Amino acid sequence: MHQTDITDDHEFAGGDRCHGQSPIHAIIGETESSATVILSRTTGPFKIPVISHSATCECLSNRIDYPSFFRTIASDYHQSRALAYIVKYFGWSWVGAVNSDNDYGNNGMAIFLKTAQEVGICVEYSVKFYRTEPEKLQKVVETMKRSTTKVVVAFLSRVEMINLLEQLSIQNITGLQVIGVEAWTTAKSLITPNSFRVLGGSLGFAVRKINTEGFSDYVIKAFWDTAFPCSQTGGNSPQDNLNCSRYKDLLVLKNYNEDVPEQRYASNVYKAVYAVAHSLHTLLKCKEQEGCETSLTIQPQQVVEALKKVNFSVKFGDHVRFDSTGATVAQYEVVNWQQDSDGSIQFKPVGYYDASLHPDQRFVVNTKNIIWAGGQMEVNSNMLD
Repeated sequence: MHQTDITDDHEFAGGDRCHGQSPIHAIIGETESSATVILSRTTGPFKIPVISHSATCECLSNRIDYPSFFRTIASDYHQSRALAYIVKYFGWSWVGAVNSDNDYGNNGMAIFLKTAQEVGICVEYSVKFYRTEPEKLQKVVETMKRSTTKVVVAFLSRVEMINLLEQLSIQNITGLQVIGVEAWTTAKSLITPNSFRVLGGSLGFAVRKINTEGFSDYVIKAFWDTAFPCSQTGGNSPQDNLNCSRYKDLLVLKNYNEDVPEQRYASNVYKAVYAVAHSLHTLLKCKEQEGCETSLTIQPQQVVEALKKVNFSVKFGDHVRFDSTGATVAQYEVVNWQQDSDGSIQFKPVGYYDASLHPDQRFVVNTKNIIWAGGQMEVNSNMLD
């Protein structure tokens, strides 16, 4: 790499090594794939490991471009192919497809389309838009409105799905059997007074729901006591009262934890933190009785190498290790948008996909538990070819 002038008196070569202890050993994030791509490219030259809990783009599996990237979630290579399998399973040979025009949507849809062709599924249309493109969104909605197929594979980020849902609701487009991805299938932000009319009966893949022991208690106790000390005392001085008054709208939520069960990515964050901890314990030669060697200097590249070798189980039972691309095994719940007797929308598990199992056992769906688009108990014959 050529040298770059920083000042008139100093030059730094790209290959120069920093001496001493690195202040950053790992970064956990980002949430979306495109942001994670940018972060990984930025940190790449410094060999700082990036561990994402939810960035699933297959593009991040490229170890040449992203040698320091890891994730506690599977690549979309598996989800995209599983989408084609679920469409084939239900006998839908004629579908539409829409995706987010970003790294996540474009890579995921490309794999789905290739797999669909392999298994004999015909795609009537394949359209895309990005959240900042309302004109393209209108064209997408028009295409969906004119289409003869009622089955739509929606490889969309949560924000694009919110945009699409809004337009489908405004234009009163219903009766679509939507097949979704983990980015939006269990997103609480999609639940609106009109959303079930459009998305009721949707099927899709979701990150498995795992109960992280103690997390619910932490949300309503330790978090508030640490972040908002006045939540207990109410403030003992004029200054405390002033600080507390800033948070009065938040403090009413202090005992709210009903959304904890749907925090599906929380367990992935948990695994990422522990993966870093296990790596550092190995590098610092930590032993249960003797403790760690505090005099050692650890560089980020050493953490990268240690992460490649982690192999442990967390207390809620999952095993954590990274494959050759830096990802974990593909395990999804198949969920169905259903409505309870009180009118509330529920994401009901109706099956699973587990890539760690034998090919004949990876995909299981309990069809008798599914509510289809329009509230049907059986697949609408109009949705077949």
